[in-house]
This record gives sequence, C-alpha cells and structure tokens, in this order.
Amino acid sequence: MGLAAMAKDILSEAGLHFDELDKLHMLDPEVTQQTIELKDEYKDSVGKIGQFQKIVAGLLELVDHLAKEAKNEKMKATGAQNLPKSIAKQREARQQQLQALIAEKKMQLERYQVE
Repeated sequence: MGLAAMAKDILSEAGLHFDELDKLHMLDPEVTQQTIELKDEYKDSVGKIGQFQKIVAGLLELVDHLAKEAKNEKMKATGAQNLPKSIAKQREARQQQLQALIAEKKMQLERYQVE
C-alpha cells in the first residue's frame, strides 16, 4: 500500500475525503452526491408546489366567479317570481283608485242633479 493510499485511509477514518479532483471534503462523496440529488428533488418539488398553487388559485377564482353569477341569477329569478305579484298589487291599487274616483264622481253627479 502506497503512502498516498495510507494517507487517504487515515483521513477517511478521520471523516475527511478526497473527491475526483483531489479536493478535501468533510462529507463522504456518496453523501455529497445524495445531498445534491436531494437538493435537485427539492427544487423540483418546490416548482411543482408553485404550479399547484397557481392552479388552485385559478380554480378558486373561477368558483368565486361562478358563485357570483349564481347569486345574480338567483336574484333575477326571485325578481321574476315577484314581478307578477307586484303587477297584480299595482293593478289592484289602481283599481281601488279608480273606484274611489268613480264614487267621488257619482257623488258629484248626485249633487249636480239635486241642484
């Protein structure tokens, strides 16, 4: 076993490792590679989460818009249901006004006939 190999073994036992460029590292090259892969997977996951959040935000906006449209349509339907009732009440009120006017004119006519 050569001196360089012995030195590498001693350093490895001490928790120090050389990479392929003979740079000294405190982490085992395999652990370093796993850390890099984990970091890349994390970045991908963060990107996917960001995309998911955009999709959810778009869906929430769509649901909110549809809820407002449904509320407007419900109000229109309620108004349409109440319209005939409103027209009938207006007609009844107008009829009462006309009957009162007829009664007043009859009384006026009777007064003129008496005179």
